[in-house]
Amino acid sequence: MIDSNFLYFFDQGKSLESYKVFGAHLEKDEEGKCIGVEFCLYAPNAKYVAVVGEWNFFNPGQDKMELIDQCGIWYLHLTGNFEWQRYKYYLETKSGEVKYKADPYAFYSDLRPSTDSKVYDIDGYEWHDSLWMYTHPKTYDQPVLIYELHLGSWRRKGDGENDFYAANEIAPMLIPYLKQFGYTHVEIMPIYEHPLDASWGYQGVSYYSVTARYGVPKDFMWFVDQLHQNGIGVIIDWVPGHICKDAHGLYMFDGIPLYDYGDPSIRENVEWGTANLDLGKGITRSFLFSNALFFMNYFHVDGFRVDAVSNILYHLGNVNRGVNEGACSFLRELSNIIFGKDDRVLFMAEDSSSFPNVTKPTDIGGIGFNYKWDMGWMNDTLKYFKLDPIYRKYHHNQLTFSMMYFYNEQFILPFSHDEVVHMKGSLLNKMPGDYWQQFANYRLLMGYMMTHPGKKLLFMGNELAPYSEWAFNKELDWHLLKYPSHDSAYHYMQDLTNLYKNSKCLYELDYSYDGFRYIDADNADQSLYIYARFARDPNDHYLIVMNCTPNTYDNYKIGVPSDCDYVEVLNSDKDIYGGSNRINPFPLKSSPEAWKNEQNVIFLTIPPLGISILKAQKKPKPKAKKIKTEPLVK
Repeated sequence: MIDSNFLYFFDQGKSLESYKVFGAHLEKDEEGKCIGVEFCLYAPNAKYVAVVGEWNFFNPGQDKMELIDQCGIWYLHLTGNFEWQRYKYYLETKSGEVKYKADPYAFYSDLRPSTDSKVYDIDGYEWHDSLWMYTHPKTYDQPVLIYELHLGSWRRKGDGENDFYAANEIAPMLIPYLKQFGYTHVEIMPIYEHPLDASWGYQGVSYYSVTARYGVPKDFMWFVDQLHQNGIGVIIDWVPGHICKDAHGLYMFDGIPLYDYGDPSIRENVEWGTANLDLGKGITRSFLFSNALFFMNYFHVDGFRVDAVSNILYHLGNVNRGVNEGACSFLRELSNIIFGKDDRVLFMAEDSSSFPNVTKPTDIGGIGFNYKWDMGWMNDTLKYFKLDPIYRKYHHNQLTFSMMYFYNEQFILPFSHDEVVHMKGSLLNKMPGDYWQQFANYRLLMGYMMTHPGKKLLFMGNELAPYSEWAFNKELDWHLLKYPSHDSAYHYMQDLTNLYKNSKCLYELDYSYDGFRYIDADNADQSLYIYARFARDPNDHYLIVMNCTPNTYDNYKIGVPSDCDYVEVLNSDKDIYGGSNRINPFPLKSSPEAWKNEQNVIFLTIPPLGISILKAQKKPKPKAKKIKTEPLVK
């Protein structure tokens, strides 16, 4: 309903359901048949607006919209069934420009290269995920293992430009696959409409339209519904900071920077070819706040990964340009809104800056995210692993440094799509050495990630250990599983991720000082890293031994936290994973001896370029000796 209250809240950035007013809304009779459609548009700098569509042959002189409020709201009602009809807004601006614009609030869009919006009935889907919606817990002391997914290149029907599976076709293939690895969440790369496949969705146009590449919006609802029914959450990549500059989009919408910045010096990201949304403007806030709640209400999404947060916190991502106070205020208010809706949401910042308190609550001065990607950990780790092992001792602190700052924020450890594109090489391709050593380094890297504090995110296909980079226009290299080394790496990842998911000591105290302790952080000469991970029950802990050189150490003495047996639960050097089988097959019994700040020691085999994960077990009690007695003889 459009009244003075709505207009005030919309202008002030307080409207949380603006999609119920703006856009194209079907009118139905008592039997549910479509009998009309209402169009509503905000365009204050327009002097003439019409709806052009396939029913009027895109004639701008036929279906003129009426200016119903001097604030700039235009309205049109048409009688008839217009569901699935393509349309645009034709605008003549006060300066004399002519623009054909897609509907900013359209619920559906035509498949590219068409740039038209479509009239769509967004209501009526029957959900079956109430168990998930009502019972899934907050994630802070739970395992979080995220599979970053690009829907257009996980599986493809063929090599054609439009050979995509619809979201409802992908779900039955994806769900059992995710369950093999124990993934808890899927993160979908931008799902809303975008004109260019090569942008991967990060240069969007229609924020309320699930892209037509993967079916209709209700196909995506069914996708989410099915994942929820199988205990898997769904996170969407969301880009509130910048938009594409295509003529039909939000950029300079009615001849003036309506949603974007008026100041041309901060309006555009020249390197990306995008424009920045002005997050301090009331109408932009209403547009985006409503969009976040739209995806929560209509698609039951469980979280948002916000892209390019450093570009939001600072003008153009440049610290020297200063903090963008309007954008920071937007993020804080957004946090309050979505956590007010559901306090279990994952609200994640992809932030490469050192801006403080990004994951602190707003009521104590934080920005309000509850997770932040640890880009520093990712960069330091990959720089280290790219080194020939002979030089790693000179860069030993690149791996230990992360724990110096780790407790400042609530971090997620990401190996995302950004690390396997643009000539950076795949994870396997980054690894030094010969063929065997590359796979050993890969297994070691994955083991390090899964045992380091923090929640985890892996880009799709990393589990295949491909040599080639990700390509958005074809499916993953599934054929690699025919080759023993890749198949072994694949099964190693299954065992590793399931171990993570089922081990409280690897996630329960992620953000507590009690959850992690270095046993030996300083052995640079041998490039060894030894640490322990603890659950709330201190008796439930793992000992992790990493060897970042191709040397093998037998009967190696290390200090351990407890007087107990240590049983190896995973060794990346097992022959079934493609390793040399330098393992510890029997329980390692500790003995009392002071060694490097610990009071007990064990002796073990340390494999080359390998990681050993050992579980503490109480020593079995010695069996009581039976006392033999002579029978009484009368």
